[in-house]
Formats: sequence, structure tokens, C-alpha cells
Amino acid sequence: MIDTGRRDGVDREDVPAHDTYTPQSGDLSFDVEAYALDLSYRVRTNRLEGRATLGIRILAATSSIALDLVGLRVSRVRIAGQRRTPHTQGPRKLRLTLPRTMQPGESLTVTIEYAGAPAPRRSRWGTIGWEELTEGSLVASQPIGAPTWFPCNDRPDNRATYGIRVTTDAEYTAVATGVLQSRTRSGGQVTAEYAIGVPTATYLVAVYVGQFESHRLDERIVVASPPSLRADVKRALGPLPRMMTAFEERFGTYPQESCTIVVTADPLEIPLEAQGTAVFGANHLDPDSERLVAHELAHQWFGNSVGVARWRDIWLNEGFACYAEWLWFEAIGAETADAAARRAHAGLADLAQDLVISDPGADLMFDDRLYKRGALTLHAVRLTIGDDPFFDLVRDWCSAYVNACVTTEDFRRFVDGAGHDLEALLDAWLDAGPLPSLPPRPDASKRPAKKKSAR
Repeated sequence: MIDTGRRDGVDREDVPAHDTYTPQSGDLSFDVEAYALDLSYRVRTNRLEGRATLGIRILAATSSIALDLVGLRVSRVRIAGQRRTPHTQGPRKLRLTLPRTMQPGESLTVTIEYAGAPAPRRSRWGTIGWEELTEGSLVASQPIGAPTWFPCNDRPDNRATYGIRVTTDAEYTAVATGVLQSRTRSGGQVTAEYAIGVPTATYLVAVYVGQFESHRLDERIVVASPPSLRADVKRALGPLPRMMTAFEERFGTYPQESCTIVVTADPLEIPLEAQGTAVFGANHLDPDSERLVAHELAHQWFGNSVGVARWRDIWLNEGFACYAEWLWFEAIGAETADAAARRAHAGLADLAQDLVISDPGADLMFDDRLYKRGALTLHAVRLTIGDDPFFDLVRDWCSAYVNACVTTEDFRRFVDGAGHDLEALLDAWLDAGPLPSLPPRPDASKRPAKKKSAR
């Protein structure tokens, strides 16, 4: 095991004063350490009422703090110990005046009551956040949609624990990120309580409301889906337990507290992961979507456990998840990762060579070229150092940074600390526009990873 010397997040000097990709989001003067969300949602009228209690730790001397909140109206704010907390609300921010100038290390608890008709917010990446469905709703927050349903410090590097309580009409089921604590019925309504005990970014917290039934694929994997899709769900998601085993062999023990898959009756443009959770549309139950199931499961290691501290490093999420698609088909003997990589490389060679994946720019950070080139970077590393050292590296990376935030600089240092001289290779793949050639294919690259690497 490689000792990074860090377990609780990213070095602050690696992170800009404000994330240049989302400069209007988040406040660096404090961290939220815990959220308690008590929500009531009426499906028919799309009415959300909420009480959010935030445990906050001050990071820099300040007399006020700003929380992100979009489209919902605050009715009351109270800092514990105060009778009344002065606050102002604009289109994107809720600003609170503190009782006095507070110093780094001090803590406070804030309770915010709010309500409204939640809706996705417009952004350069499309509309994101709370979204109504035909019968219910979902949350798709990446990267700045969380403020559409709760007040938060919307930074990817500010991870917190959560308690989520959702009350809705009895004919609907609410599923939230985390571990189900209880589900109770009273007066025509049902209340579900969930808890997230691992540090989680705001964009990875979600609520889904629909006419769901739940069943287990195995002792760890729960599926919530409409009864009408029962047969399609069983067929499409049946490989998940085997997929979990294959990924644990390659990446290490599953790092989340739960594994819940939500399927909506509506078609969705794309599936999307949350912490210990993923959501798919009814249109993702065809055989061609098996790679998407692998992709979203892999995010539980890459993106959700080992998460990015800033959006420019999104390749660390998406490159690994894309490579996991190829590893899955290699694991079941359908196609080697090398064959998939060379096909992807040929496809990228015909496209514009203007994307630098270590800093793609906000407009292109979800470009498919970044996903594929990130995966190709990892395959180039594998071809250069060999299968056993590569999978040792990946498992150690996941273990060293479990529930932490990372940057591309962390990855470079980690590779170097593992004794691999790959500076020139990583420079070419991560920091330059032109597409490098893949290293030659040794015979060993055709073999899937061993369950236990030789040490």
C-alpha cells in the first residue's frame, strides 16, 4: 500500500479560490459537515416544503456566509442561540449575517425553512436539478443542481454526512440516497428516512419519488422500479451482482454503505449516479445499455468514493468509469479491453484534437471525447506497466483516497510514488491536445486481471 499521508480530503493549495468552472457556486469561508433535511413533497402540485439543519465549521474569519439556493423561497432562518438571524435572498444565494465575526475552527448550527415549486435550473450544461416526471420526480444534480431542492454549500470538495426525511402521498414511494432507516405511514402519507454516513458531495445526493416496488438482486443490491417494468428490470439488471464481483476484484471492496438502483417509468436522456445509488430510465433496459449499468456502478468507486475536488479534474471520474465498461466486457469474455480501447482510439483520431482532458474547460467537461480519452490514458498506463502492477495501482488508489477528494496532481504523485516513471506518458495523454498513439499490445494485455495480484 502506498501511503499518501492524507485521508480527509484534498490539499487546499491544489484548489483555486473558486472553482473556475462553477465560479458562482459555493463559499470557501466554511464547510458544511452535516445536513439534516426534512422534506414534504406533493406530487400532484409539485409542492416542496423543507427544513434544512446544517452543521457548519468556519474555515476563514467571516461575519457572513452564503448558501446556494435556487427557485425556492426562504421563510425563516435561525442560527442556534439566536432569536432572529438576519438574512437576504437573491436568485442564487441565501446570505446569513453571523452574530459576530467568527474565526477558523468555530462551529454553528443553522436551520432554514423554505418552500416552493422545485424545478431544474438552466445552465451551460442544460437544465439540471429537481425534475418532475409523469408520476413523480427525480434529482439529477451534476454539477450544480443541488440548490434546486435544498440550501447548501455547493462545492464538490465540501463533503458532508446527511439525514434525509421525505414525506409524500401514500400512493408514491420516496427513495433517497443513503441507507433506509424507516418507512412509516400516517394519515394518507408515507415518510421515508435515510442516512448517509460517508462524506458525500452535494451533487451526489438525490431523492426519487414514483410508484415504485422494491426487490433485492442479492444481499447488497436493491432495485426500486415500477411494477409494469418488472420483467425488463430483471433481465437488464440481472448482471449487477456478477458485475459487482468483477469490479471488487479489480478496484477493491465496494466502498459505499448501500447499492440502490432506481428505474423510472419515464425515459431519461442519460442514467446518472448518486452516492450508493444510480437512476436509469425505462429506455435503459435494453441490451445495448449494459455498458451504462457498468459505468454507473463503477462511479461508486470513481467519483463517489474517490471524488474530484474541482470540476476540471472530471476525467478522474469519467475516464475510470468508461474504462470500467471495457473491463466488464473483458471480464465476461465478450471483448478485451485492448480491443475496445483501439476501437475508441480510432474513433477519436477522426475527431478534433483540441480537448485537453486535464483542463477541458467548463463547456467541454462532459464531452464524450474526455470520457474516451480518460479511459485510453488508463489503458496506456496498463500497457506500459503490465496487468498486475496496473490493477495493484488502481486498488491502492481506491484504498488510499476512500471518501476523499483528489486532483490530477494527486494522481500524478500517486503514480510516481508507486515507483512508475510515467511523467512523459501522462503529460502526453492529459496535457496535450493531439492524440498520442497507444503503446504496443503485449500478450499479457489480452488476459483479464487476476483476482489476487502477485506482491
